[in-house]
Amino acid sequence: MTKKQEIINAFDPNGIGKTDNIFALPFDEKTADLILIPVPWEVTVSYEAGTAQGPQHILEASSQVDLYQKDIIAAWKMGIQMLPINQDLLTKSNKHRIMAEEYIGLLESGEEKTEQGKNLLKKVNSVCAEMVEWVKSESLKQLDKHKLLGLVGGDHSTPLGAVQAIATKHESFGVLQIDAHMDFRKAYENFEYSHASISYNMLQTIPQIEKMVQVGIRDFCEEEIKFAEKQGERVSVFYDDDIKVGMFEGESWTIICDRIIKELPNEVYITFDIDGLRPELCPNTGTPVPGGISYSEIIYLLTRLVKNGKKIIGFDLNEVAPGENTDWNGNVGARILFRLCNLMGVSQGKLEWDESF
Repeated sequence: MTKKQEIINAFDPNGIGKTDNIFALPFDEKTADLILIPVPWEVTVSYEAGTAQGPQHILEASSQVDLYQKDIIAAWKMGIQMLPINQDLLTKSNKHRIMAEEYIGLLESGEEKTEQGKNLLKKVNSVCAEMVEWVKSESLKQLDKHKLLGLVGGDHSTPLGAVQAIATKHESFGVLQIDAHMDFRKAYENFEYSHASISYNMLQTIPQIEKMVQVGIRDFCEEEIKFAEKQGERVSVFYDDDIKVGMFEGESWTIICDRIIKELPNEVYITFDIDGLRPELCPNTGTPVPGGISYSEIIYLLTRLVKNGKKIIGFDLNEVAPGENTDWNGNVGARILFRLCNLMGVSQGKLEWDESF
């Protein structure tokens, strides 16, 4: 009997979790099939802070997630492990977030080109580049062990290194982006690795991305629209208002989902900014926007994606931030994370659908 089987036999999925792992699961890095890399980072956030605490917030809330998935057989047995949160990375984030705020102040007053401004910008861009390389290195370690990979942010700048790592293993793939924002700004506020530049940076640095499909978009600038148009068929945007108009006029969510899925190639990376959802589901995220996708709608879309034969080759969940005296944001984030993990498991042949449902 393998060590993993011994762990499974000894664990009661109906009982109270007794481990400090994600979802209170009993697996470790060796026995888990899917590894989550937490990235506590928010150096370039441009509105409300707090997302650097996202991984810890989700971890704490995850023990309340029931492990049973009625449409997936024994989903928890695949094994999920979240690596320890890197406290040095969090310290760097906190330190350089202060520098970024100082630079933004200079930018707003027109003093960003002073010696002080140049030095601050250089330090912020340098440490963000280091974060991207760290994420890439950690991701490659897991991919080389043939582990399934997910990332838990942090702000939306955090997954760039993970997608770059995945691109070394796949010649071509698509990106499904759930988001309120396009994130097509080039070096927003002059920060090369801004959270508002993640999709721009993905397309500019990862030629293996053959198609990016954005869903829930409802807050953007003219620069981003023009950038998307220049990408031609490489980018498809499903604007939130267009989705709602279709639904108001009788188009079903199933039909809309099928149009979204049709735009994607067989292998898909999912980048999930929690602000793609309705703000009542993520009120403490950095940049909440009215409108958005409901919880049931997004679960349906992601499930239908896999049932249509798409393979999830990696994913991230980011911009989850704790609120004062509430774990609501972590509660929602943890449940979406668990579903993402399990759907990836099904798409990769690690888990099976329960055909009785």
